[in-house]
Amino acid sequence: MTNSEVAELSADGSTEITRFNAMKHGLLSRYTVLPWEDLEEYQNLVASLSAEHMPDGPTEEHLVEELAGILWRKRRLRLAETAAFSQGLHGALKSYSDTAEAALAHVQAKVESRYTADAVQSSTEQTQAEILDMQEDEAMTRRALDHLGSRRNDAYEAALSELRQDTQDWWKETIEPDQEELEAGQQPASANAQSLRHFLESRVLPWFDKKRAELENRPLIRQQALGEALDPHKLERLGRYEVHLDRKLERMLSMLLKLKQLRSSETEA
Repeated sequence: MTNSEVAELSADGSTEITRFNAMKHGLLSRYTVLPWEDLEEYQNLVASLSAEHMPDGPTEEHLVEELAGILWRKRRLRLAETAAFSQGLHGALKSYSDTAEAALAHVQAKVESRYTADAVQSSTEQTQAEILDMQEDEAMTRRALDHLGSRRNDAYEAALSELRQDTQDWWKETIEPDQEELEAGQQPASANAQSLRHFLESRVLPWFDKKRAELENRPLIRQQALGEALDPHKLERLGRYEVHLDRKLERMLSMLLKLKQLRSSETEA
């Protein structure tokens, strides 16, 4: 609320502006608003409460500012609750976390902990798209294996053409590896049908099994991670503080309304 808006609430604009400025630069604001918080946002809160309750005199103005301080601290509590939850979720997503294993303890599936972040950050639509993409990739791989199982002379070339580009690139790295990555005495795979078949069966198909388990169990992993992120002990302390603020808010508001009622009765008398 701007100064002009507050001024319009009364026929005597100068009086209201003076009152607003006194509230805006009240004694408590310098201690209520932390250095990294938005002072203008707090001042707008004070102005709104002042416009609602129209305090008359330093006592009522103090009570209004007390109300603003309580509401401001309740806002800070919401931020603290979000921060606590985010901190807990950060811990659940660490590479050494056993969140994924804990989520799947009751099923016969094993998913590496590094996939926990994907489970939390991916939407249902994204996961479904990945499942469809994997199914298409696996179907292409199995068609390649069908070619390799045939007796046609160009079985290797036909199988290679069936594979998706990323699988072809993986195979190329296998037959043309960086020499520094080879162990002593190890030889790279040969570019023939037998070696390609062994590669697809021993490395690519198992990768599909692991990926399928990860995708299908994402909801369980996500649920586990979000559950671990909730720290009931920390939230309990925040909750007790909020109850304290609510009680204080009720007292301040009650005092303010009684003062206004008393002032109104005296005026009528």
